[in-house]
Amino acid sequence: MGIIQKEALRITLLSYAGIGIGTLNRAVLFVICFTTEQIGLVNIIVATGLLFAQVANLGSIAGILKFFPYFKNNKNRHYGFVSLMLIYVFVGVLICLGVFLGFKSVIQGLYLERSPMIIEYYFWVIPIGVSYVVFQFFEALLRSRQKNILAVFIFEVLLRLIITFLLIILLLKFISFEQFVILNSSIYVIPTLILLIYSIKIGEFSLTFKKISISKKYQKILIQYSIFMYINNLGILLISNLDIMMIAKYLGLSETGIYSTIFFVVSAILIPFKSIVKISIPIVAEQWKYKRMDEMESLYKKVSSVSLLIGSFFFLIIWLNVDFLFAIPGKEFLTGKWVFFFLMLGRLTDMYCGINSVIFLTSKKYKFEAFFTLVMIFAIYFLNLWLIPSLGMVGAAISTGLTIIIYNLVRLIFIYKIYKIHPFAKKQINLILLGLLTFLVGEAISEIVSNGILLLLIETCIVFLCFLLPIYVFKIEEESVNYANKFIAILKSKLVKS
Repeated sequence: MGIIQKEALRITLLSYAGIGIGTLNRAVLFVICFTTEQIGLVNIIVATGLLFAQVANLGSIAGILKFFPYFKNNKNRHYGFVSLMLIYVFVGVLICLGVFLGFKSVIQGLYLERSPMIIEYYFWVIPIGVSYVVFQFFEALLRSRQKNILAVFIFEVLLRLIITFLLIILLLKFISFEQFVILNSSIYVIPTLILLIYSIKIGEFSLTFKKISISKKYQKILIQYSIFMYINNLGILLISNLDIMMIAKYLGLSETGIYSTIFFVVSAILIPFKSIVKISIPIVAEQWKYKRMDEMESLYKKVSSVSLLIGSFFFLIIWLNVDFLFAIPGKEFLTGKWVFFFLMLGRLTDMYCGINSVIFLTSKKYKFEAFFTLVMIFAIYFLNLWLIPSLGMVGAAISTGLTIIIYNLVRLIFIYKIYKIHPFAKKQINLILLGLLTFLVGEAISEIVSNGILLLLIETCIVFLCFLLPIYVFKIEEESVNYANKFIAILKSKLVKS
């Protein structure tokens, strides 16, 4: 867990730097520069572009993360494995472009009534989709070699800084909204080019189509795995984005703008967890290779506990001050209060279940994951059809949150039944009880104090005193406490030297 902690901290710090910039962009500059309808348009173009990339990769990203440890060989250029994966990406991009262009009228017809602005900017999804799928390819290649930092920096920090620049020149009226949309789509090529140049420079990328020496047997296994992971990853992305697309269809771009902004807040909370998951993938793949089940279960429990602590802390901080915080970008965002609540219930479950997705997807039983995902897609789609017309945005949040909870519980039970490992530990009960106690105390205080800034200060103190302090003093989550002690020791040593 030491290597994971160090890398996860670096990635998390970079990601939160990006989130800080992203918050400036979305919560301040977006609100100043755009109407809620324009916010919805910009967000849905990006969301659709990312969906395009997920469809276009044909499972090659998962194939790299799963099988690269088996073909890793610098002398033999990894037996042409990288070139083979790139072929999959190229074929996937061509297929998706054909579908996107061939079914243009059908896709546009879905949004003609409620969100007609989407039709005007339909083709600007393509630069995002093509750029991001190639970026994912290089990111996975570098991640398999434990080189995580650059990809995170350029996508989470640099890209958002460029967006900040575009928003500022838009605010100064050097460009129009139309030009912003075009530039905002085009800049996604920058991270891709940087990773390409870096990969070539360090010798991690070279094309050897004539020397693909992977046997047909392994190519068959690789293709089967990639196809199933393709279906599964596409399903996960649909589960994450289907609500936004359906809100745009049934409620309009204004509600989409509010919902997608709150979705961004929830995604920010998930960053430390996603950082840990990213780093865990090649490690778990190695553990499967050498059948180290005890190490895998130990990692499973540690990630679950740390993630539960992180998720609970951020949920408490935001929810106990939700009225004040959500009113900052504009009072219309207060309508998304319960959107945040139900989305977070789902994501807290996701974090508590730890790396169950990583264990499942790198195991021999990965085919069942695709089946579970397909079931969840249908579940969230029909729940949205039922709940969005009656409950609006909150209905979409309930659908997504409930689906994520069921999705994780099914995987959790299946992993335990097959491999006899689980992420739970007794001390986690104390952590959950502390979270509930803090929640109740904070809710009681909010009924007494009406001043927003004063309440923010009080509620933050309550979270630290009732939640974090007991965890530290009684070592309820040992990994986090040990890491905090190391951090404190480093600070003390630097202060003594200074």
